[in-house]
Amino acid sequence: MPAATLLELARHGPAPLVDAAAPASGALRIATVIPSFRLGSGGHATIVRLMRGLRARGHEVSLWLEDCEDRHAGESPTLTERSFERFFGAEDLPLHTGFERWQGADVVLATGWQTVARTLLLPGAQARAYLVQDHEPDFYPTSAEALWAAQTYRLGLPCIAASEWLARLLRERYGANACHFDLAADRDLYRPSLGERRKDLVVFYARAVTPRRAVPLGLAALAELAARRPGVDIALYGESSALHAPFAHRQLGVLSDSSLAELYAQATVGMVLSLTNPSLTGLEMMACGLPCVELASDSMLATFGRDGPLVLSQPDPLQLCAAIERLLDDPAAREQTSRDGVELMARRSWRTAAEQVERGLRLAATASVG
Repeated sequence: MPAATLLELARHGPAPLVDAAAPASGALRIATVIPSFRLGSGGHATIVRLMRGLRARGHEVSLWLEDCEDRHAGESPTLTERSFERFFGAEDLPLHTGFERWQGADVVLATGWQTVARTLLLPGAQARAYLVQDHEPDFYPTSAEALWAAQTYRLGLPCIAASEWLARLLRERYGANACHFDLAADRDLYRPSLGERRKDLVVFYARAVTPRRAVPLGLAALAELAARRPGVDIALYGESSALHAPFAHRQLGVLSDSSLAELYAQATVGMVLSLTNPSLTGLEMMACGLPCVELASDSMLATFGRDGPLVLSQPDPLQLCAAIERLLDDPAAREQTSRDGVELMARRSWRTAAEQVERGLRLAATASVG
C-alpha cells in the first residue's frame, strides 16, 4: 500500500543520487515505475507508447510495477506480466513485477502519485523525473489520498506533464519545475475512414470506474436526447460492468484499439467528458474524423480554445444534449468539426510526444534533486 512506502520515505528520506551525472547526450537507461493496472487504463497505454518511442530513439527502457493497490498480489508474476502485455500491446516491453533485480538507472521515472515514494527510495539513480498525466488530487474526495497526491508535486522532482495546461498548473500551484508533452493518437490505426458514416449513432465513453469522466452527467444528457429523439442509436463503451441507463441503448464494454477505430469510423457523434486533463479518447475520436462533444472545462479551453476542433459545452445535461443535437441536425457543422479534428491530430504523433518526453528527461538529468 502507498502508506507503507510513504512512511519509509518519511523515516529515511530519498536514496542518495549516484554521484556521476547522467549522460547529457546519447542513450539513457530509463527505469519507469508504473502503478497497479487494469484493462482499459489509458494512462498505462500512454506510458507504453511513450516508452516504445523512447526505445526507438536508442534509449534502454525498463518497466517496474509498484503494486500500490495490491491488485496483483494474488497473481503469479507470469500472469501479471501476460496481462500487462495483453491489455496494452506491450509484448516488446517486459515488465518487472518486483524490485528484486533492481540495478539502478540513469533516470528513474515516476508515472503516478503512488509511484513517487518508491521512485525516491530506489538506490542507484543518477537522476529522477515525474511523468504527470493528470492532476491526481482531483481523483479523490477530501482525503489522505488527495493530500498525498498533492504532496508529490512539491518533492522537487522535475515534472513532464501531459498538456501545457497541466504543466502550468504544476508550476503555479505547487512551484514545480514542469515542461509538457502533447498526447497523440496512433495514426496507423486512428485515421479517417473512406466509408460512409451513419447518421443516427451517438457513442459515449462511459467509463464509470473513472469519476473524472463524469458518466452520470453524460447519461443524463443522453436520457434527454433519447426522450427528444426516440429513434437515435446510443452506444456506451469503456466499462466492463453493466451500467444502468433509463433509455434504449447498447453496451459495448471495453473495446480493443481496432474495435474503437471501427466504432469511430461508423458513428455520427462522439461524447467524452473530461473534468481534469483532456482525455486521450477525444483525441482518438478526432483522429478518426468523428465530431466530438466535450466539456468546456479549464483544461479543454486552454488546450483547444473555445472555437477549436471539439464542440465544448457547459456541464449541464440539457446543454450537452443540445450540442449533440446540433451536430446530428447539421451535416455541414459535422463536416467542419470532423475536418478541424483531423487537421489537429495530423500535427500530433507519439514519435513527437516521445521526443518531448526525452527533452524533459534530459533536463531532469542535469537538474535532478536527491
